[in-house]
Amino acid sequence: MQLDPGLDGLGALKEGSPIPASLHHVVFLPTRKGERFPTIVAVHGRGADENDLVSLVLSLERADVILVSPRAPFPFPSGGFAWYDVVQEGVPNPEAFGVSLGLFHRFIDEIKAGYPVDPDRVILLGFSQGTVMVYATALLDPNSFRAVAALSGYIPLHSGLTFDMNNLKGRPFFISHGMHDEIIPPKFGREAAEFLKKTGAQVTYREYLMGHQVSEETMRDLAAWLKTILS
Repeated sequence: MQLDPGLDGLGALKEGSPIPASLHHVVFLPTRKGERFPTIVAVHGRGADENDLVSLVLSLERADVILVSPRAPFPFPSGGFAWYDVVQEGVPNPEAFGVSLGLFHRFIDEIKAGYPVDPDRVILLGFSQGTVMVYATALLDPNSFRAVAALSGYIPLHSGLTFDMNNLKGRPFFISHGMHDEIIPPKFGREAAEFLKKTGAQVTYREYLMGHQVSEETMRDLAAWLKTILS
């Protein structure tokens, strides 16, 4: 993922020791003890790793959240890792996708048990393939999350999964996409927004003058949205 300059602040969280879990990951914890915290699970895209979204989330300067970022299970040939390979545009390979979703679901349960996570305030944040993962997780089990931030991805509507469309009313989704995205065209972001609006979800949709990346403007809007969710 390409981050614009100036988004590399380290916030106020401290890196913690990861618990044994189904997915290798990094974790950043508040310095306060003795309470449970809202938690952002940041899911990277293809060809990246568990460190890719750390500077992005920490730049939001939220000292009262836990940040957990897992690594995808499959090595990517040109470097980094991937959650699945692509059968055709907008369609993940069902076998690899199923493996990753199973591991990710188990991982969510593990971090809820192993870190001081408030289970009612889990925010899933993804970029690119990571967005596809968080969309699928949220739509399969809407009660497993508080909100979703979906950056430059798509809902895997043609993956053969059966989504729970009856429990999304009022659930907050922040969806962003680049107008000039050549990797995942903006039509996918618009399709996701319209699909979720029909379920009664609370959708915030933004397009930006950028490609397949996260801009400073995106981060400002994401930070403002996150503030309303956590308040």
